[in-house]
Order: sequence, then structure tokens, then C-alpha cells
Amino acid sequence: RMEGFGYYTLPTGTQYRGSLWDGMFHGKGQLLSRRGGGYRALWDRGVPTQGKYTFTDGLEYDEEKWLYCDGYDRRFYTEICSGFKPPGIAQLTNLDPPKIIPEGCYDCGDGFYNPKTRVVVDYKRNFLRNADDEEHEWILRTCRKAWDVTTEHKPKP
Repeated sequence: RMEGFGYYTLPTGTQYRGSLWDGMFHGKGQLLSRRGGGYRALWDRGVPTQGKYTFTDGLEYDEEKWLYCDGYDRRFYTEICSGFKPPGIAQLTNLDPPKIIPEGCYDCGDGFYNPKTRVVVDYKRNFLRNADDEEHEWILRTCRKAWDVTTEHKPKP
């Protein structure tokens, strides 16, 4: 079994970097998401005893004082840090400007979804997963569509 300091990549692509004991996370370590977020924690035999999650954009989750998207304040984190845009200029995502959605696809937060192939790819067009029926319906119901916003430019023939 693994012991000492090491790196371990889970089947989901998430990577653990830190101390291991008897094949378990033990001591200081961090789980790093493929998308960039991470959970830094103190582990005891595979169980986190204290830790903090940091999102890709640098926003730190705080269970006690969580004020972000709480139902009363619906600003994106970049709006909290940098302020609102002038009236009439919408900010549709936390990224500004938002990612350009390929024609016929949806922006599902971690990448683009093509409802014809039912495949989700990351923003660099690498395969992430096949959507099941539940995710497919959720994306169609809630996510930004290419035909509602600016799509990628296609040169005229």
C-alpha cells in the first residue's frame, strides 16, 4: 500500500497530492479537480477532519459565512469583486466575456453539450462524459444555448 507523500489520480481525473498512510489520504493533502478547483484538507485515515474548498476562480467556500448566491444576492463572484456593468450590458456568466458556445450546443458549466450526440466536452473540446437522460433534460431546461447568445464566428464562403 502507498505511504508517504505522493500523487494519486482518481478515475474521474481528480488528483490527490499529499500524505498517504496504508493506502489512504492521511495528513495534509489536496484534491485537485480537472477544471481547476481544489479541496485542501487535513485527513485522518481517508476522512477529512478540516478543510477548505476553493473554486476555479479563486472563490473560497466558507460553510459558516457563505454569502455567495444565497438567494438574496445573485451576483457572480466577478461582480462582487469588480462591481456591476453599466445598465443595459448583461453579464451572463462568471466569466466575462463568456465562452462562445458552438452552434447547436449548450454551455453546461464545465463545458459544451451537444444534444444530438449527447456528449459533453470541456472548453478545449476534450471529451468529458456522455450525458444520461436526467442530465440531458436538465441541460435543455436550464443552460445557455448557442442560438440565444453569440455563437462562434463562421466565415462566409
